[in-house]
Amino acid sequence: MQVSNDKSRIIESTNESNSAFRWYRDFFKRILDIVISLLGIVVLAVPMLIIALLIKLDSPKEHVLFKQARVGKDNQVFTILKFRSMRKDAPHQMATENFENPEEYITRIGKIIRKTSLDELPQLFNVLKGDMSLIGPRPLIPAEKRVLAMRDEFGASKILPGITGLAQVHGRDEVTDENKAAYDGKYALNVSFLLDLSIFIKTICDVIHSKGIHEGKNK
Repeated sequence: MQVSNDKSRIIESTNESNSAFRWYRDFFKRILDIVISLLGIVVLAVPMLIIALLIKLDSPKEHVLFKQARVGKDNQVFTILKFRSMRKDAPHQMATENFENPEEYITRIGKIIRKTSLDELPQLFNVLKGDMSLIGPRPLIPAEKRVLAMRDEFGASKILPGITGLAQVHGRDEVTDENKAAYDGKYALNVSFLLDLSIFIKTICDVIHSKGIHEGKNK
């Protein structure tokens, strides 16, 4: 893949780019994140309440929200919010793609909200708070040290993680760790309004078609 072959160029260019102030990346992007996340929370308040109610009815004794430590900008750990889609006994410090039998842990409601990515909606609050951006590299769990190290090398850890990103619209769960890191580095190098807009539109199309979503190692 071309992205992998351009490793040295991406690293060198990203290092140069990080040292220069850019109006969209360093100012307007955050303004857009605040405005859009706040608007999204207001507009989606009722659907989110309905999802929360369905989760609670499905498993009354468990929490509605799933909270997990993730690695953000400059490798700072923060708590990500998601609608809970798995039972509480699921191995939460492991990426779902590495589960042997994820279907054993995913709840009935969880199957629906994971397929439609509705479980990600509470991350609008992470965006509003400033832990995340709408668009950026997906935040990883601390245990994913190998991919985190590759992201550091590409300079992707210098920007806020996102709800969706360049790697997600190029295959999501179908992309290798090496190429995910390379895509994240490429995004960090080329952050722009038009790129963010194209990723946002492509994400909506992918969600509608459930493209790139696979659960577990053998899926």
